Amino acid sequence: MSFTSPHLAALAPYTPGEQPAIEGLVKLNTNENPYPPSPRVLAAIEGAARAGLQLYPDPESRVLRGAIGRHHGVAADHVFVGNGSDEVLALAFDAFFLHGDLPLLLPDVSYSFYQSVCRWLDVAVRRVPLDDGLRVDLAAFEATRGEAVAGMVIANPNAPTGIALPLDALERLAQVHPQRVLLVDEAYVDFGADSATALVARHPNVLVVQTLSKSRALAGLRVGWAIGQPPLVEALTRVKNSFNAYPLDRLAQAGATAAFEDQAYFARQRDAVVHCREGLLLQMEDLGFAVLPSQANFVFARHPAHDAAQLAAALRARKVLVRHFAQPRIDQYLRISVGTPAQCEQLLQAMAACLQG
Repeated sequence: MSFTSPHLAALAPYTPGEQPAIEGLVKLNTNENPYPPSPRVLAAIEGAARAGLQLYPDPESRVLRGAIGRHHGVAADHVFVGNGSDEVLALAFDAFFLHGDLPLLLPDVSYSFYQSVCRWLDVAVRRVPLDDGLRVDLAAFEATRGEAVAGMVIANPNAPTGIALPLDALERLAQVHPQRVLLVDEAYVDFGADSATALVARHPNVLVVQTLSKSRALAGLRVGWAIGQPPLVEALTRVKNSFNAYPLDRLAQAGATAAFEDQAYFARQRDAVVHCREGLLLQMEDLGFAVLPSQANFVFARHPAHDAAQLAAALRARKVLVRHFAQPRIDQYLRISVGTPAQCEQLLQAMAACLQG
């Protein structure tokens, strides 16, 4: 006898990056920020913890939505917030991409969480292959113009490749299926890519999703948001309020608001990551790696003379953890988060030892 719903057996849950408890580990596998969040964030969380926890949080997150709106130059009614960008993405898939058997267009190599959500919601998927340089193939998406589809989802910069489309390419995508939502997932946008938020005012089908987890160093706080015209925000709110009217707690709302009030700290830490990324890319090339151009806080690289899975295992044996994806087209690549200069130096030393071995 089984007590579970029939669809449960068909689900393939998303597998997050490993979070091991190994002393002295250089952890470069989950794209976390190597630096701590702004001191203002910590102070705001401490203040919220001392007062008001016996009360429910604001279900509309009005102060936070106002702060996010000011940051992006939009009104608060253009902002939706949730428990991390993954929750926002799941709600968006539910709100916008359930159109019977019509397929959702996704790059064939992208964030694997999209596939998990599609299986959960029974959304049909059509994978659009990346080009030979592992870039999103704009022409291939444009070739679907006039076809019946459920929508399009683009991670920009793409994950796990780190390559981004420029703003004019995103605008062309918005015009391919104007009757359907184009969701642009911008988890890594602050590290050097163009944001599609600039398109929201003139394209009612554009929905942009971002997160505090990467550039704001708040992966442990779980705050994500979407920017879109009010009808899209209202649809997300309707789905969310159908099962949980309180998506963000008081501590998360306070800390997230403070994160947008310390732009100078954000810029310093973001620039430090970008600077280290550029140095890491060059030094890995000196070791013989082929490294894709990255506009994220990670690099995606392969070594023509070494198997990626074996290299990842050898690095782990030297207490350096990177991410390997056993997937078609990318099974010889490693995704490596950008750490501090000291962590990157440990990585490079371990790589050199592995390659010599």
